[in-house]
Amino acid sequence: MKKAKIELFKGKRIRRVWDENKGIWYFSIIDIIIVLTNQADFKRAKSYWSTLKGRLKKEGSQLVTKCDQLKMMASDGKYYLTDVADTETLLRLIQSVPSPNAEPFKLWLAKVGYERIQEVADPEKALNRSRNYWRKMGRSEKWIGQRMMGQEVRNKLTDYWKDNKVKKGNEYAILTDIIHEEWTDLSVKEHKNLKNLKTENLRDHMSDAELIFTALAELSTRQIAETLEAKGLEENKIPAKKGGKIAKDARMALEQKTGKKIISPKNFKYLENKEIKGD
Repeated sequence: MKKAKIELFKGKRIRRVWDENKGIWYFSIIDIIIVLTNQADFKRAKSYWSTLKGRLKKEGSQLVTKCDQLKMMASDGKYYLTDVADTETLLRLIQSVPSPNAEPFKLWLAKVGYERIQEVADPEKALNRSRNYWRKMGRSEKWIGQRMMGQEVRNKLTDYWKDNKVKKGNEYAILTDIIHEEWTDLSVKEHKNLKNLKTENLRDHMSDAELIFTALAELSTRQIAETLEAKGLEENKIPAKKGGKIAKDARMALEQKTGKKIISPKNFKYLENKEIKGD
């Protein structure tokens, strides 16, 4: 799961994305080139980075190969593939750019990393940060409680996967999609499309009921996997389907009793935009 965020360094924006599976931040290299070279023009910064990449490759540097590409929102509001790098790679890249902002920016990067280290050492800091984020986005205390309960259920499931030969990243995503499609009749992507979401976290835009049924599906999956002692991707597909089916049966039973659909196209974008405009 990835979360996008914009930070400011001396009044200039730095786009970054948190990769929850890998536990690292990825930063837009172009944004950092703008900061380091004091360029106000995006095209010039892009040209500078292109030239620097070419020079590093000729020198036999492995830094460029460690850079990745992720979709980030540009100034026109659209999302484009953007060259990104983690903190470690950026610290080495900065050494190749002569700039008076190099040292201050290194300190800024270190601070970002230190905040994350603090959260790993003291998980309550991360929980409080999440609570404050959701409050700022207009969520109710009841919703926040359900969101955090669901996250705890999710964490226990991924802990089981990690301890039983399921690989982080693609294999987690495959199993998650199986569970999700089994109980909702929609893939994660289709559910996001229904809610008109792009890079946003689907769970951050779920209704109370959607959060509860997601948690039921993942709780059931873990308990079945533990019972079957499932190991690896293929064996864990079985409990993923069965766990999702338990939540689907419960969803259909409730929908039949109430006449109301659990899967909702609603999102919280209005609340979030309202909060942002009020900052």
